[in-house]
Amino acid sequence: MTTTLDPARTAVPETMARVRQSLSERVAPYAYIAPFFLIFAIFGLVPLLFTFYVALFDWNPIGEHVFIGFDNFTRLFGDARFWNAAWNTISIWLLSTVPQLLLALGLAHLLNHARLRLAVFFRMSMLVPYITSVAATAIVFAQMFDRDYGLLNWVLGFVGVEPIDFRQSVWGSHTLIAVMVTWRWFGYTTLLYLASLQAIPRETYEAAAVDGAGPWRQFLHISVPSLRPVIVFTVVTSTIGGLQIFTEPLLVNRSAPLTCGPVRQCQTLTLFLYEQAFGQFQFGYGAAIGVALFVLIIAMATLNYFLSTRTRARSEQS
Repeated sequence: MTTTLDPARTAVPETMARVRQSLSERVAPYAYIAPFFLIFAIFGLVPLLFTFYVALFDWNPIGEHVFIGFDNFTRLFGDARFWNAAWNTISIWLLSTVPQLLLALGLAHLLNHARLRLAVFFRMSMLVPYITSVAATAIVFAQMFDRDYGLLNWVLGFVGVEPIDFRQSVWGSHTLIAVMVTWRWFGYTTLLYLASLQAIPRETYEAAAVDGAGPWRQFLHISVPSLRPVIVFTVVTSTIGGLQIFTEPLLVNRSAPLTCGPVRQCQTLTLFLYEQAFGQFQFGYGAAIGVALFVLIIAMATLNYFLSTRTRARSEQS
């Protein structure tokens, strides 16, 4: 006795199985990335939106919350302390970011081409500043730049330069903080550039050398174009980190850490925010400073991306 299978009955389970498989294939990628967006929403997006909300209030942490609209922003734009902190932030960012990226680019090129013994040791030593405590770094550099017993002023004394009080002057304190930031981050940036340079085939440099290109032309026409995506990444991340600088200026002037000196000579926006929110307990005003800092970071990051994209388009056309 033989049994025959109904084609209609067997087709339905097969169709359902294909639908389930197709549905799982479509949903699976979203399920994989869902934890990141969930954590970002809880610890990133919600606090950001709450900051915008608090900026609209006269927010007393243990008292009433009075809605005042945009009065905090009106007060902010008329506050000379805010503009001073914004200038200090941009000045320190320029003094630290530009030398850091140029130094890292040159050192990565040197480590990629130089025939060094213990090359791995030298490359890994680039991470020492990155893993060093910021507090320890601040103590060492504060002693080096000290007015009376600092190593730098001792060296300048040999050429007849009077001792400079770096921590009490505007440009001196900016230079001190910029050197600290550069020393801390240039090794990390160097390793990023070095990893990308090592992906460039050696035959490319050898062919360029055969065609008569010297080391400098190889650097400009081979290394730099190949590093363009990494350079854009480091510029954007350095901009975001540089505009949020907090620890270094806080530790430079220990007598007045929140104001960074009697004339606020190195007080950054994050320090000003911390002073107003947690020093004066003006949470609404502090939130307005945070919103202004957020807008500044977005504007600078967008400008960097626009300039890098335009530069890339011009180089491709040429």
